[in-house]
Amino acid sequence: MERSKVKDATPLMVIVAFVTVYLVWGSTYFFIQKAIHGFPPFFLGAFRFSTAGLIMLAWCTYKQQKVFVWSQIKHSLVSGFLLLFIGNGAVIWVEQFLPSALVAILVSSAPLWFVLLDIPKWRENLNSRSTVFGLLVGFVGVIILFYKNMLDAFSTGGSTLEMGGMALLIIGAMSWAGGSLYSKYKSSGAATVNSAWQMIAASVAFTISSVISNEPEGFNWSSVPSEAWWSIGYLVIFGSIAGFSAYVWLLEVRPATQVSTYAYVNPVVAVLLGVFFANESITLLQILGLIIILLSVLMINLAKYRAVKYK
Repeated sequence: MERSKVKDATPLMVIVAFVTVYLVWGSTYFFIQKAIHGFPPFFLGAFRFSTAGLIMLAWCTYKQQKVFVWSQIKHSLVSGFLLLFIGNGAVIWVEQFLPSALVAILVSSAPLWFVLLDIPKWRENLNSRSTVFGLLVGFVGVIILFYKNMLDAFSTGGSTLEMGGMALLIIGAMSWAGGSLYSKYKSSGAATVNSAWQMIAASVAFTISSVISNEPEGFNWSSVPSEAWWSIGYLVIFGSIAGFSAYVWLLEVRPATQVSTYAYVNPVVAVLLGVFFANESITLLQILGLIIILLSVLMINLAKYRAVKYK
């Protein structure tokens, strides 16, 4: 990691980036399910990431950043494919038939994969009891948070499609962690440029998959409901341009295990949004899950803060 990037990362910038990733991505589960009712899954990914990627490239060009540097582009293409096509694509596909609560549980395994796949940091992470314990406690907290939803999902017996979807989400979580680490260690140049090319790479993969799946033939623009349009607009502007750019930048300036805590906080945000804006109820067990998750994130962040402070 370039030392200049770390120096430029003021505490305020880091806080704003974390708040963006925590809050914005916590709402994307809801908006993906809304958008999937109007757009086929691969077409949705292609439309979302091509739009966001082209806007980002135009902005980077306007700011006179170095956009067409192959050594930078090639790494972004690889990480973009792993992060957005496989990782995020798994979520888009599976939300067609699995409850978002169950999706959130399986996606929240990502922080554990960060520790297992971050080989250069094995000594640091595995020797930190606060980090390891915090990750395990956070995952338990997510399960407690969605315990009732999980029982409801399995009450009728899991079909082959549902079981395959859960396996796909685990693969997606692994791919997301691997792509994030690849981006952290291999990417160079401006984070905004990296984000743009990552989204372009994903849009190409989604477009090819959409054509192979014959999605365009049965798609009718006029039949897309207004809420699906509003949802994809939110996903482009806030989920991709703001949220994903903040995430890629955080990977450059903060430890990967600390950044990965978004996967624990996002379900918390999703539940709270439902309580405050959709008149959903919350149980004492869910409140306990929320408290456990927030404590786990605090443990991980304090461990990483102490590690950086005393280096």
